[in-house]
Amino acid sequence: MPEKILVLLGTKKGVFIAESAAARDKWQIRGPYCETWPIHHAIGDAASGTIYAGGGNEWFGPAVWKSTDLGATWTHSSAGLNYAEGEDPVVAAWSLAKGADALYAGVEPAGLFKSTDEGETWTHVEGLRDHPSRAHWQPGGGGLILHSIVPHPEDARKIWVGISSAGVFHSADGGATWEPRNRGTRADFNPEDQRYPEFGQCVHNIVLAPGGSDRLYQQNHCGMYRSDDGGKQWSSIEAGLPSTFGFPAAAHPRDPDTLYLLPLNGDVQGRFMPEAKAAVWRTRDGGASWTALREGLPQQNAFFGVLRQALATDRLEPAGVYFGTGGGGLFASADEGESWTCLAQHLPVISSVETLVIEG
Repeated sequence: MPEKILVLLGTKKGVFIAESAAARDKWQIRGPYCETWPIHHAIGDAASGTIYAGGGNEWFGPAVWKSTDLGATWTHSSAGLNYAEGEDPVVAAWSLAKGADALYAGVEPAGLFKSTDEGETWTHVEGLRDHPSRAHWQPGGGGLILHSIVPHPEDARKIWVGISSAGVFHSADGGATWEPRNRGTRADFNPEDQRYPEFGQCVHNIVLAPGGSDRLYQQNHCGMYRSDDGGKQWSSIEAGLPSTFGFPAAAHPRDPDTLYLLPLNGDVQGRFMPEAKAAVWRTRDGGASWTALREGLPQQNAFFGVLRQALATDRLEPAGVYFGTGGGGLFASADEGESWTCLAQHLPVISSVETLVIEG
């Protein structure tokens, strides 16, 4: 039986944790942790209960923090989080993911590192930056960042990453070699005859559907997409959405056809909720149709944005859905998005939201 659920928040001033019993009816917010470092992504390892938090900036440098007691105490390490001498230094750890045989960190400037000792030391996965396209990668608005890491849950050799603005890349051999997987995704900012390049798309987020298949969903700067073959071919599923632009996506924990999005009003229109009315959009049919979920969310003056890692689901029944805003608000649904409650206001800018269910 689940004993409690933790909602892990990476913010510009450390990690915060929202905690509740499995009923999800009463919540306690605690923090900040990690000495109020800028934390870009905090995750929990369901197998061990360990919490990891990646962060840093030009002033602090990069590091991955770790807590083995649900946030009571923390240590951190940057051992090995560096490129070879002469290369631009690693500025920060921007994303984390727990694979079957390693912990992964995505960094800025874009690159991938792995740890086989629970984050104590790190090794550069050199094959990605050795790809022939590397010299042509361009930074997105937030910099040249590896922000999405998707290890396959059943095959430790398979991993996908998303880089702004280089696109999606896939490895089938544990990171030794990589190939772009962007066919079918647009780059509207390119000249008309270069709208579908092999690489160079501004991918915002990629998530893997549950169930052990190779179905991926992608929120892109230029549309919303689905792939049923591990990214070899992408198809647009943006029809019915209020905008082609947004950052986060979150998969349902059990249903591969259910996905949650938070579209924004556009890349140059302010990047806030369309019509300043907050809604989480849900599909139950793999993107063929979409429903706006609004009950309990502000329907006026919602001029906030939601960053690429700040939307998550939990694995309880029914599934919970959570998102954090650039204005420091945290919203939660315990009924798969049908109704919403504001759990916290006035937190620092929320960079990431993830969940950790602790068994009794």
